[in-house]
Amino acid sequence: MYLDKAKIRQSFAAASVTYDGVAALQRTVGKELLDIIAAGSLTGTLLELGCGTGFLTSGLLKSGRPIVALDIALPMLQVTRTKLAGTPHVFYVCADAEQLPLNGQIADSVFSNLALQWCTNLEAVFTDIKRVLKPGGRLVFSTFGPQTLQELKSAWAEVDGYNHVNEFYSEQQLIRFLQLAGYTEIKIETKLYISSYGSVLDLMKELKQIGAHNVIAGRNKSITTKTQMQRMIAAYQKHRSGDRIPATFEVIMVSAS
Repeated sequence: MYLDKAKIRQSFAAASVTYDGVAALQRTVGKELLDIIAAGSLTGTLLELGCGTGFLTSGLLKSGRPIVALDIALPMLQVTRTKLAGTPHVFYVCADAEQLPLNGQIADSVFSNLALQWCTNLEAVFTDIKRVLKPGGRLVFSTFGPQTLQELKSAWAEVDGYNHVNEFYSEQQLIRFLQLAGYTEIKIETKLYISSYGSVLDLMKELKQIGAHNVIAGRNKSITTKTQMQRMIAAYQKHRSGDRIPATFEVIMVSAS
């Protein structure tokens, strides 16, 4: 899997204005991640990878610890900075999680909410996070699993053979990457979230508004035709229940040290 980082940066930069209005799932998962973290028990410096518009950052601030908030999209980082204006001990870094511009052993804990799925080489990412963590430090993150948007994948599969939906790593792959990177204490939990929409176009509009529409490099470069879109929407209707269509999101939550 190869992801186009320029497109990822552009997508999330463009979504910085609309993100908070539609990112209900991200907030729900973020709250559950904060429950796992037990923010009050945190010590030392915290690093957040992919801070987005600052939902998890705000929760982590309750620990009273210094936070380094990092995001690949500058407009996202600016939204967080505006929200947290006047808050002490928050440091902002615009950078790619796959190329951390940070010294070694600076963080006691590293957190990430639904951001690491935008990284191609997770073994390298986990190894670099290990470098940034102090000895005994912990990585806690959530990411999407392979069942995510399975209805949309199957609908597009009836239209053509191209990837219209991003592929995501499985629980087993994540464990392997973490082990190869030197993590020995790994706790992992997978949950399925089913969101519902009035139409397929509503789902696709939301994905665009949170910056999560397809960014696979090397996919079909031709513009999707109206006929292809109509065929995909017709194929999706087999999943309809009443006046709503479902969309599955598989979320994998991990704690590793």
